[in-house]
Amino acid sequence: MKIIYWIATVAMCGIMLFSAQMYFREAEMVRGFFENLDYPTYLVIPLAIAKIGGIVVILTNKIKWLKEWAYAGFFFDMTLAFTAHYMKDDGQGLFATLGLIFLVISYATGKKVRS
Repeated sequence: MKIIYWIATVAMCGIMLFSAQMYFREAEMVRGFFENLDYPTYLVIPLAIAKIGGIVVILTNKIKWLKEWAYAGFFFDMTLAFTAHYMKDDGQGLFATLGLIFLVISYATGKKVRS
């Protein structure tokens, strides 16, 4: 069970880290994506910072209640990303879909591993 937890958690955090680095390194391109998906562009950098913070909180596992909020934030982020891509029918929702799958597996197995 621990192996499944760590594989899913690292995969989910990897997706979020890839996303965050793109937000920093290719900010103008990402702003264009946000505009296309009808999201405000001022969210790009704060969202990247929040993603990195969430990764740190989940991987360090120091503050339990904050870890729950990090999972919740990732869930909302990926759900909104999936929904936006689905509604635009742009075929770009793969990472959001995989992220949601890994998130559910990580969260569920993490509860079992810690109990």
